[in-house]
Amino acid sequence: MSDGGIKIVSENRKARHNYFIEDTYEAGMVLLGTEVKALRDGKANLMDAYAVFKHGELFLINAHIAPYTHGNQQNHEPLRTRKLLLKSDELEKLWKKSEIRGYSLVPTKIYFKKGLAKVEIALGRGKKNFDKRDSIKEKDMKRSMERITRTTRR
Repeated sequence: MSDGGIKIVSENRKARHNYFIEDTYEAGMVLLGTEVKALRDGKANLMDAYAVFKHGELFLINAHIAPYTHGNQQNHEPLRTRKLLLKSDELEKLWKKSEIRGYSLVPTKIYFKKGLAKVEIALGRGKKNFDKRDSIKEKDMKRSMERITRTTRR
């Protein structure tokens, strides 16, 4: 456990590469028992996952939670649609912001907080290819500057 009781299960590192992250929200998830056990084993992947509104409720689509190794016939479906739990005012805010063209709801990480499985949902605006190149260039510049300062200190 790190960060004061928070155990990160899975991170979507590509989200920050593909989107300008504007806001993040913490949501609970409606899970089956075998899904919780698989998450505790660290068997989750958020690569192609996204969140969408259906009938005024928020759902997590395409989040892969591997079947539990010691599960039986009641084991869960890995790519099952999962309901997300947020306060009604947060849901309303997210719905209004996500209706704006170009915004997406992207899960950035799944983690355990005080024993409960949570997912961090980010409101992101898609990056174009030239934006991604600029981000990569900035990261490379920072890395080279750190390398230079490290060698001059020696």
